[in-house]
Amino acid sequence: MANDKKFVEQITPMEEDFARWYTDIVKKADLIDYSSVKGCMIIRPYGYAIWENIQSILDKRFKETGVENVYMPLFIPESLLNKEKDHVEGFAPEVAWVTMGGEEKLQERLCVRPTSETLFCDHYANIIKSYRDLPKLYNQWCSVVRWEKTTRPFLRSREFLWQEGHTMHRTREEAEERTVMMLNLYADFFEQDLGMPVIRGKKTDKEKFAGAEATYTVEALMHDGKALQGGTSHNFGDGFAKAFGIQYLDSDNKLKYCNQTSWGVSTRIIGGIIMTHGDDSGLVLPPAVAPVQVIIIPVQQHKSGVLEAAEKLRKTLSDAGIRVKTDDSEQSPGWKFAEHEMRGVPLRIEIGPRDIEANSCVLVRRDNREKKVLPLDAVVTAVREEMDLLTKALYAKALENREKRTFQALDMEELKKIASEQSGYIKAMWCGDEACENKIKEEADLSSRCMPFNAESISDRCVCCGRPAKALVYWGKAY
Repeated sequence: MANDKKFVEQITPMEEDFARWYTDIVKKADLIDYSSVKGCMIIRPYGYAIWENIQSILDKRFKETGVENVYMPLFIPESLLNKEKDHVEGFAPEVAWVTMGGEEKLQERLCVRPTSETLFCDHYANIIKSYRDLPKLYNQWCSVVRWEKTTRPFLRSREFLWQEGHTMHRTREEAEERTVMMLNLYADFFEQDLGMPVIRGKKTDKEKFAGAEATYTVEALMHDGKALQGGTSHNFGDGFAKAFGIQYLDSDNKLKYCNQTSWGVSTRIIGGIIMTHGDDSGLVLPPAVAPVQVIIIPVQQHKSGVLEAAEKLRKTLSDAGIRVKTDDSEQSPGWKFAEHEMRGVPLRIEIGPRDIEANSCVLVRRDNREKKVLPLDAVVTAVREEMDLLTKALYAKALENREKRTFQALDMEELKKIASEQSGYIKAMWCGDEACENKIKEEADLSSRCMPFNAESISDRCVCCGRPAKALVYWGKAY
């Protein structure tokens, strides 16, 4: 057991150094490896399996709303990218360019896609002719490239995986309905499947997506009090449609411009899961996305019948649709406990000679290490119930952390004092002037996270300038 203890201690305690704790986990849990391409990561099988489960859940939910998957080219001609002025200016600092094809210089530079609005618009201009062609509800799963200066695994890398939805609609109202629908879909996924409470709201004009009329966001708070933008949904209005000439003949025989939306989440979600639920022993994975939901540990596996009982139990759970594995390696049970705790497996089942004799097994939850003795004939029902309870417990714990780290300020001095002494969200009123938003960033090192839907008013004055307030804003430091 001394070696088991040493194994766990290899992870830096989060209260000692949160950044180092995070890096320890992504490496020791075999989620990523560093590549020879600076700023790019190798997602290892265990990390990729988490992404596959995220993708599977979201893809099903997208398709239930009528969305179809497509795939667009990796490269965007410079002339195409330049068609929407605000969009290209917003991405210019992060764009990677291809200038050579083999030994020859290209006649036109090709952008390696940082996002695909322009490609979708170019395609939509070719296929949309009539109101009967609408809506177009497309999504693609792909990678994108943004030349980030500072990178961290999952949170910020030069190439990352994501999905990007791009839809076209007849009216502004239909586009707005889709924009909000997808935001709520993301929020439900975060809260119901990942156990991560989020704030749903609108970004300020300064923080909205380049080229969008409005950007909506789901914001999550990490264990250390920093915010993470979980997913965004954008209403582009008809701006891109006008730039790309995307028109349709309406039922009144008049040509009209389409209205567009865009929405996406990325592998950044995995970083959010780690920083929301992880502890000093490693990962704590929500069952919905855990590659292995149950690990079976045979105790005294050298004794007759133990491995056979473990295999029978594994098959019972597998046949019930539960992702389960048996660790029958030659390591000690204590080593196995530490290993699978570090990898965040939600539930552990221990079975040994005494359990077999009693026709039972021991179930242990990863989040609270609570143990229960279960009859073998009730194990499937119990596992499902415990996975549901675990997800709800993760949500409750994360919500408690958010509430504990949410403050409010009525004036600038109070805002700066809280920002210097605490980590978390600060609720404060805002006049809507970007100059005040910039001043808060400069003096308090806080960015506007979102203006929450249906927000209460805590004052009638802007926290910065004292003029009449227009909106409540959640301010914070973010990843």
